[in-house]
Amino acid sequence: MALTDPVADFLARIRNSIRARHQKMDVPASKLKLELARILKEEGYIANFKVTEENGHKLLRVYLKYGANSEAAISNLARISRPGCRVYVGRNEIPRVLGGLGINILTTPRGVMTGRQARKEGVGGEILCEVW
Repeated sequence: MALTDPVADFLARIRNSIRARHQKMDVPASKLKLELARILKEEGYIANFKVTEENGHKLLRVYLKYGANSEAAISNLARISRPGCRVYVGRNEIPRVLGGLGINILTTPRGVMTGRQARKEGVGGEILCEVW
């Protein structure tokens, strides 16, 4: 079965791994998933990530982050723009997630960035997902 929405798969795997209290999880690597992982690490939602190779396939290994009393740093992830229904915003329409407590991740002409960065740089784009 071909994967029609690799980003949604990536987010679902993170969600499931957190619910199952895993320390790390693997997904097939892609440039976009690497960028998503980079932003999640920069924003403090995951501990780390690295690219490994198994049987000739590149894998993205994500190390999940938990707090002192083992609650996850990510309480939820939501896919916003889907292959069947893309969601684009102009630079003045970038929504805040939970009043600024969460982040949204956009693909812009200047690369993948958070909503905050996009607002600062004055660019719009496609909202991939929200994390809080």
